[in-house]
Amino acid sequence: MNGNTNFKAGDRVRLISMTDDPDPIPAGTTGIVVGVYPQRDWLQLDVDWDNGRSLMLSIPPDRVERIDSAPKPQQGE
Repeated sequence: MNGNTNFKAGDRVRLISMTDDPDPIPAGTTGIVVGVYPQRDWLQLDVDWDNGRSLMLSIPPDRVERIDSAPKPQQGE
């Protein structure tokens, strides 16, 4: 599972790819993990996305990365 079992509720994540959803979250979207449900050989993450959607991920095939919880300042600020 590529070390993806160490996600926990409250983690900030950025979507890398979501290939099997008919209405996918756009790559690069960030959100917060609200639930983690380990399965036998995959992981289900319940994410509240910053764009207002709530959608579960199935890892694999979906891919996310953990990011810093503090927002980074925009260039020029």
